[in-house]
Amino acid sequence: MAYRRTPAVQARLDAQREAVLQAAVGLLAERGYGGCTMAAVADRAGIATGSVYQHFTNKAELSVQLFRRVVTREIAAVNAAVARRETPEQRIAAVVETFAARALRAPRLAYALLVEPADAVVDAERLVFRRAFRDVIAAEISAAVTAGRLPAQDPVLTAAALVGAVGEALAGPLAAEPEPARMEPQPAPAEPEPPRTTPAGAGPERTTAEVVPALVSFTLRALGGRDDSDA
Repeated sequence: MAYRRTPAVQARLDAQREAVLQAAVGLLAERGYGGCTMAAVADRAGIATGSVYQHFTNKAELSVQLFRRVVTREIAAVNAAVARRETPEQRIAAVVETFAARALRAPRLAYALLVEPADAVVDAERLVFRRAFRDVIAAEISAAVTAGRLPAQDPVLTAAALVGAVGEALAGPLAAEPEPARMEPQPAPAEPEPPRTTPAGAGPERTTAEVVPALVSFTLRALGGRDDSDA
């Protein structure tokens, strides 16, 4: 007779699987895909490494589920921002503004989602991710064209170009941001290091304040609509 898990056993396994995914999300935000080893995830979740393999066959499978978990959260945030805007142009701007601002607030995580080298299965998930954002933008472009608010164009092609351009534009700032990491305390150097000089306003705040509006402006110009900053 085949073994049937009791509700209590299944609930325990479900809770453990959720703990593994939560641990993986934390590691992804701190260390990227390279740091999300099965052993590291198990250690963060407080379980044996073998227990992780009860839920995920290998790192590739874990990475796919992890990617889907984080991407679903990002898409939900974008959709919520879009729902608060009135015109198609405002909703398109909301997609770019929300996506870029959230990426710059969590650069290590965003870098892992967008460009960090990963397994082929993760690259396939990235394509799904880009298409989801493309479709949101394409729907708004189509509505704006139909209403005569934007010039005639291929909504899907334009949206795909915008998603690609925004992702490429963010790659540099995301890679340049310092990576938060958990490090063991290091002994003090024999001689104090000279202070590092950072140009005024060169921190993440200025990056967000400058990059996000520039991307929104670029998007509206690329659509052929009116950019309010021109006024």
